[in-house]
Amino acid sequence: MGLPSHAPAVPPVVGEDPGAVPWLRRYRADLIWAAFVVVLAVVAFVVPHLHLWWLTPLIPQDAVQNHALASTAPVLGVWLPHDNYATLGSIGVALVVIIGGPIAARRLPWRPLLAFTWLAATAWTVALTLIDGPLRGWIGRVNGTGGYLAQIPRTGSVSSLIHGFASRIPEHSAAPWDISIAGDPPGALLTFVGLDRVGFNGGWWASALCVAVGTSAAMAVLVAVRALGDEAAARRVAPFVALAPLAVWVGVSADGYFAGVAAWGIALLALAATRSTPASDVVAVAAGLLLGWSVFLDYGLILLAIPAIAVVVATGNARPLIGGLSGALVVAAFFTVQGFWWLDGLSLLRHRYYTGIAHYRPYSYWVWANVVSLTCAIGIPAVVGLRRGFDRDALRRRSGLEILLVAFVAVVVAADVSGLSKAEVERIWLPFAVWLVAAAALLPIRSHRVCLALQATGALVINSLLLTNW
Repeated sequence: MGLPSHAPAVPPVVGEDPGAVPWLRRYRADLIWAAFVVVLAVVAFVVPHLHLWWLTPLIPQDAVQNHALASTAPVLGVWLPHDNYATLGSIGVALVVIIGGPIAARRLPWRPLLAFTWLAATAWTVALTLIDGPLRGWIGRVNGTGGYLAQIPRTGSVSSLIHGFASRIPEHSAAPWDISIAGDPPGALLTFVGLDRVGFNGGWWASALCVAVGTSAAMAVLVAVRALGDEAAARRVAPFVALAPLAVWVGVSADGYFAGVAAWGIALLALAATRSTPASDVVAVAAGLLLGWSVFLDYGLILLAIPAIAVVVATGNARPLIGGLSGALVVAAFFTVQGFWWLDGLSLLRHRYYTGIAHYRPYSYWVWANVVSLTCAIGIPAVVGLRRGFDRDALRRRSGLEILLVAFVAVVVAADVSGLSKAEVERIWLPFAVWLVAAAALLPIRSHRVCLALQATGALVINSLLLTNW
């Protein structure tokens, strides 16, 4: 309908693009949030080089410690620009997912899509890892003097390992564990001891386990989102979890393995809660076994109780919690009978952490710089997408994806304010980050390829300019 004859026409503003203004207005909140995140990231990376006494990532010590622990804060690593043949391979994998990922997500049958997502995530992770070289990037990271493999000769029997584990957490004990071992419950070390004793010994196999299980988390996210009632959302998520920036740390770190175990625990719980499988009670117990095992891999994964409850809220079915708790208690009973009490281990670790490196990492910097570290792992598109995850209408409808995202944001907030994670969260929070990457799928579909390109570029820049470590 045209304007009434008596209504004067409104002249266009000189230089204004009539089509651009509605677009800017529509996505203004997203753009403002993205700009804020970018500025916060720049500040976090610049602050360490200003040598401020009142805001610093590391209370000044000697030059060696500053170089190793704060030179690239808030990400842990050292500046080392490098590239090789794997750089081209990484770019190739990224282009395949950017161009073909959204098409595959729409057209492939469900199971082939799961396989495509896992294969793409694995190829992306391996390619990024090999930019550091096969020895330094693949084998060297798990072969360090303080790492899991180096401790295997000191472990003895499985029973003695578990029984005596807590007594070696204090730094001044008779034969203390390295902090990388003491920082986790005995399940982490037990995994690599078991791998060694069944014949898969050495750094190659340990790294292969971490990458294979860690990248499978991409499939677990899709399974959970689909089980909670939204296959269309799960399909939109697929390219983002396949090309996640967190692949820089999944390859190769034990936390990648932790992330995969935990992700499948949540995914199986979602399947059981929606009765997507005929043996839902058995699946619930399996979910509990995995989630219980994850708590004995990493103390912080006790926070997975929050997304587990979120699954119940999304489905309105609390029955799987019975099976889940049963499975988790079986794992806890095993370790308790063998002589390790989880709460004792956590208490001893807290004392060692707060009297050790945490004492030199000021809360005033890391309580917000941790968020920047996490942003590096999930990508700016995901952080912007999280803003959309707090959609009241979607949450009121109990939309599975949004409920999971809100739950994992709550997990991250709890982990952050606790002060038990100061630095290294780009690696330590991988079990949470694999879910938060999915938030990018909430952005407009027409922007997905641009968002995927931003994800890939961020990962390549970090991996090529820094030598990250764990």
